[in-house]
Amino acid sequence: MRAEWHAIVVDPVRRLRRRGPSRLLLAFVACGGVIFFHALAQRPAGAEVVRALGGVQGDLPLWLALLRTPVSLYVPALDLPVWAGITQLFLAFALAEVTLGRARTLAVAYATTLAGTLTARVMIAAGPDRWGFGLPPEAGQVLDTGPSAAVVGLFTYLSVVRRATVVFLLTGGSMVWESIARPNLAGREHLVAVAAALVLGLLHEGRGRRRRILSRPAPEHAEPERPEPGHLPEVPAEAQDRACLQEIAVNSRGG
Repeated sequence: MRAEWHAIVVDPVRRLRRRGPSRLLLAFVACGGVIFFHALAQRPAGAEVVRALGGVQGDLPLWLALLRTPVSLYVPALDLPVWAGITQLFLAFALAEVTLGRARTLAVAYATTLAGTLTARVMIAAGPDRWGFGLPPEAGQVLDTGPSAAVVGLFTYLSVVRRATVVFLLTGGSMVWESIARPNLAGREHLVAVAAALVLGLLHEGRGRRRRILSRPAPEHAEPERPEPGHLPEVPAEAQDRACLQEIAVNSRGG
């Protein structure tokens, strides 16, 4: 628990102190977008605009769903309390932005959201009679999860790259329990987001491990020891005896 607390909270706070609040730009933009679209959706005309810009459904053409997916990250579910969701959204984007950087944070958030959206289309296309995997055609008229899939994906990715088991159980485990307690489209998309973030985190860890192995210096071949200046190399005793006998023989012949 202490190691996870330092990895997930203490280390990002220290980085934030050194680099300043500008590191939270992405988190503030995400929360501002959610607040803006939530306020706009409170009126009937505004709700139609929000749905046209960021409403993603399974029965939409694929090109239109892909076009709306980036905006759907800022469109909250109207049947959920927006302020509780904003708190989770800010924490997820803030911790990820400080720890991973803006580019990787956006990549993980978009990839996990897109994975849930595309998998939902596959489930609807499969139909309700395919081994419990498929969904009825009526699910194609349900809006996707909005920013919640990105929040779950970011927390899962952080827990993998920071090796925070407790955080993973609290985020991924809660999504598993939600999908069991309330088997709906949102629960399935959350599970897909968790799985996608888990795969991305493991791939990142694998690349980092290979990079560390390749960056290690190769062991150098040991060179033969050289005698220090002023010191003669040691000669084995047998060689010394043979040298003495040869010297005696030479002297005797010379005498």
